[in-house]
Amino acid sequence: MTRRFQPAYLGLHESGELAERASRAKDLITSCTLCPRRCGVDRSAGETGFCRTGSRAIVASYGPHFGEEPPLVSRKGSGTIFISRCNLSCIFCQNTRISRNGEGREVSGDELAGMMLSLWKSGCHNINIVTPSHIVPQLLESIAIAAGRGLDIPIVFNTGGYDSVDTLRLLDGVVDIYMPDAKYGDTAVAAVLSYAPEYPAVMKAAIAEMHRQVGDLVVEEGIAVRGLIIRHLVLPGGLAGSGDILPWIAREISRDSYVNIMDQYHWPAGVPPPAWFADQPSFRSLLRPVTAREYADALRLAREAGLHRGF
Repeated sequence: MTRRFQPAYLGLHESGELAERASRAKDLITSCTLCPRRCGVDRSAGETGFCRTGSRAIVASYGPHFGEEPPLVSRKGSGTIFISRCNLSCIFCQNTRISRNGEGREVSGDELAGMMLSLWKSGCHNINIVTPSHIVPQLLESIAIAAGRGLDIPIVFNTGGYDSVDTLRLLDGVVDIYMPDAKYGDTAVAAVLSYAPEYPAVMKAAIAEMHRQVGDLVVEEGIAVRGLIIRHLVLPGGLAGSGDILPWIAREISRDSYVNIMDQYHWPAGVPPPAWFADQPSFRSLLRPVTAREYADALRLAREAGLHRGF
C-alpha cells in the first residue's frame, strides 16, 4: 500500500526538532507543569505529585491489541503500550492496579523505544500509548530514539482528556492520532468522580487543540493514519453529560468527528461504594449498568447533533 500520509514525526526527527522538543519537555518536570494539576514537584529529583511518577515512565504491559476501535486494529492490531499511573483518579476506574497501584516497571527512554520497535516489527498498524499525559517528555525521547532506528508507523496518544494545551503543543507534528476521552460535561460530577472540577473546560480546550493539529480521522484501506478519535463513555443517570458533550463536539470540533460512544460502564468488581453514596442519590446510579434506553438516548443525541462517524 502506498501511504498518502507519512508519520508526522519523521520530518521532525530528521531536522533535529524532535530531540529538541524532548529536551524542552524535560525542563517542565523540574517543577512539574506537564498537566493541568501543575503540581510543581521536581520529578527529575525523584519527587512525585498527583500522578506519583518520577523521571521515568512506568510500563505495565505492551503488545498487539485487538479491542480498540476498528480503524486502529484492522488486521494486525494496535501496538499498545500501557503506561502506569494517571493524572486522574476516577472512582469507577476498571484498571486501578495500573492507574493507582502502579503495576509495572520503570523503563528508560531506550527501553520504551525498544517496545515501540518490537510492536512495529510484529506488524502492528500503530504505536498506541495508553495514559501518556504525565510522561510526555519520556514519550518524546523514546519516539526520537525509535525514529532513528526505523520506526515509521503512526503514534496514537490515548488519553483521559485531562491535558494541558501547552504540553500538547510540544506534540504538534509528533502525534498522528489523538484519542481522548470526553468524560464529563459538568464540573460537580468531574469533581466527585475524578477529583478534577475543571475537567470539562480543560477537556474541551485540549480536544480543540488536538483537532487543530491533526483534523478529522483519515482512514486508508480501513486503517487510521491521522486524525482525532473521541471516546465518550455513557454513565448511568446521565452523569457523563452526553447532552452537553455530543452537541459540543458537532458544533465546536466537527460534525465529521469520529466518536466512539461506549456502553460498557460497570462499577469495579469487588470495590465497595464510598460511604457518602448513601447521602448522594444522584451518584448512587453508578452502582448499576447503563440501561439500553440511556445508551439509545446518547446515540440519538449524537445523530440529532449531526455526528455520523463511529458510535
